[in-house]
Amino acid sequence: MPKFITLRDGRRVALNDADEETRVNEGIAADPDTHESDEQEFAKLRPVGRPRSEVTKERITIRLSPEVVDAFRATGKGWQTRMDAALKEWLKEHHPTPDP
Repeated sequence: MPKFITLRDGRRVALNDADEETRVNEGIAADPDTHESDEQEFAKLRPVGRPRSEVTKERITIRLSPEVVDAFRATGKGWQTRMDAALKEWLKEHHPTPDP
């Protein structure tokens, strides 16, 4: 019986057994277009993922009314960025003062 792993999204994936893994590795070794990369080749590879931003945002915990959160979430992916933009726009016209 094959072994399975469960991915974060809930999908289950069957793992190769030892015989199948051996056949796969033999096929890779027999292919003239494949080879193990050395340290120099790895160094030339482009980093994976989004480039690191010079300006980072601060992670905080904030309590907002459900209506506000629902309205921004309803706008789809990127709603937190739009909420940040709305707050920046508010700051252009208002100058909050600290409590005494």
